[in-house]
Amino acid sequence: MYYSRKRPVEDVPNELTVIWSCTDENCKGWMRDNFAFSVAPVCSLCQSEMVKSEKMLVAVVNTSPNQIKE
Repeated sequence: MYYSRKRPVEDVPNELTVIWSCTDENCKGWMRDNFAFSVAPVCSLCQSEMVKSEKMLVAVVNTSPNQIKE
């Protein structure tokens, strides 16, 4: 007999998040600002410049001690 216990689906909140987006129109690269390794990062996929923008994303907290403080 097969028995499966399913956990209830947790409602994860979305929030407006600051991100870095690649400037190359053929690249879909982006990263969260609080996970960037430099103040002005370059795209890790194509090495193009990145610009700041905002996107609705699931809330994630960066607890890394290496996090850049502005």
